[in-house]
Amino acid sequence: MYEDRETSLRHIHISYGQVIEKGIKRIQELLRKPENSSLIDKISSRFLAIKLIEKDRASEVMIENLSNYSEIIGAVDDEIERIESSLRQDTESLIADAKYGFIAGALRETYRLNELTQRKTSEIIDTIITHKVWGIPIFIFLMWLTFYGTFRLGQHPMQWIESLVEFTSARLEAGLPDGMLKDLLIQAVIGGVGGVIIFLPNILLLYLFISLMEDTGYMARAVFIMDKLMHKIGLHGKSFIPLLMGFGCNVPAILSTRIIESRRDRLITMLINPFMSCSARLPVYILFISAFFVSYQGTILFAMYAIGVLMAIGSALLFRKAIFKQPDIPFVMELPPYRTPTLRTILKHMWNRGEQYLRKIGGVILLASIIIWALGYFPRETERDHIYEGKLADTRSQYSKAILQAQQPGKIIQKLREDESNEINAILHEKESNRQMNSYIGRMGHFIEPAMRPLGFDWKMSIAVLTGVAAKEITIGTLGVLYQAGEQADSKSASLITKMQQQTYSEGAKKGQKVFSPLVAFSFMLFILIYFPCVAVVAAIRKESGDWRYAAFIVVYTTGLAYLASLLVYQVGSLILRIS
Repeated sequence: MYEDRETSLRHIHISYGQVIEKGIKRIQELLRKPENSSLIDKISSRFLAIKLIEKDRASEVMIENLSNYSEIIGAVDDEIERIESSLRQDTESLIADAKYGFIAGALRETYRLNELTQRKTSEIIDTIITHKVWGIPIFIFLMWLTFYGTFRLGQHPMQWIESLVEFTSARLEAGLPDGMLKDLLIQAVIGGVGGVIIFLPNILLLYLFISLMEDTGYMARAVFIMDKLMHKIGLHGKSFIPLLMGFGCNVPAILSTRIIESRRDRLITMLINPFMSCSARLPVYILFISAFFVSYQGTILFAMYAIGVLMAIGSALLFRKAIFKQPDIPFVMELPPYRTPTLRTILKHMWNRGEQYLRKIGGVILLASIIIWALGYFPRETERDHIYEGKLADTRSQYSKAILQAQQPGKIIQKLREDESNEINAILHEKESNRQMNSYIGRMGHFIEPAMRPLGFDWKMSIAVLTGVAAKEITIGTLGVLYQAGEQADSKSASLITKMQQQTYSEGAKKGQKVFSPLVAFSFMLFILIYFPCVAVVAAIRKESGDWRYAAFIVVYTTGLAYLASLLVYQVGSLILRIS
């Protein structure tokens, strides 16, 4: 019958019920007028009438050139209004229900299910992957595996790039004459940009794992798995897609909230998206984890992402109760079949993200590193310079006399020269530290340091937090420039990780103590995770919400929450360490 090979029966017409069939008949009569034969001879008038009642835009375009177009459209509008007021449902749903009803009836009369029907492979996998008990643990394990693999597999290429950066820095140090150009190249370009570029392998690996999950079809299952959990916080599975995209970049993730029909859900998803750890934060995590959490790298990285998700959930619950109180709407989605991803597609996705990262390094991060270096490089002279010059002169004079008075020139003179060199380097380092503290950026850092000190941050970390407002990767460039500039000459080729591990306070009550500890590192990473989203994210929220107040709110809310979270972690952690 479907193929029109049954001669005793006419072509099947689905009956849509008396109310709808009346409308179909009226529109068919208008379409069948002789002057419309050029179209109706090619396309069934009944098909066109049904599609017009379904509000199909393509069909409306198809009849635009008919002479009685206005009359047909007027009749269509009248019939749609009559049908929907009579049956209390939209015409698209009514016609779809009738079609599926016919299909169900036809299958019941003709189709007999084989009891030995073998389930499709995708269905078998889905019984495990989307299981109500095992689904979420499997998802959490795969995410943990992603972060563990990002660290483990990226460790060696990261070390290769780091060695290349150190080699380049050492060659420039040895080959260039002392001066501003040398300091610019070593401290700003190599110290700032080089400190960020070493994390390129980790960025590429993270996107490799994400591309694998997307191209195999698992990511759609993750949305399905999280749907029930998202309902607990007043959202649904479709909101999970922009949140997941936030692990790459928060800006396109916020733009993708357009797929969410409900304005309430769209706004909540926008406001909690900055808690998703974007790829710009990843270099900060990797730097601090590599330096201070050597034994638990993958676990700590997973914890940072998990904390961001928990913060997003808590904030969504708060916003739902306090700001957006409308009920949520249901959500239906289709699960695509599992596919074997192609190597070419995965590598293409991975490289596209890596290329964006490299462009950012060569653009905004390079510019920011030079600006930060210049603010830290000038002014070159301070009020205390004469004190250090006097110390240097006295030290050289004392050792010159000691060498002249030495009775046994051999080993004693060699030892005196080593001691002289160490003391002179210590004075030069103290002089440079004093100059850096009195530089333009040093003054800014010391101005905001009192507010950041309760979190365990020194003035250099405070400046890094401030510059990270523009883009989170600049945080690494800032630390690279500031810690590079304050080091002694013989350590300028050391990696940023080594410098941070060796960094000590040069003044105050903590003079001589280590600046960084695992507790300080965790407090800093937590602040970077939560505080002020980058300027581009704030602009995206302003644009997509249509109201600058939402953008202002997220700036104040995230920064305040970051301060409280880091304060609590550092102060409670310090108290526990003192007691133990």
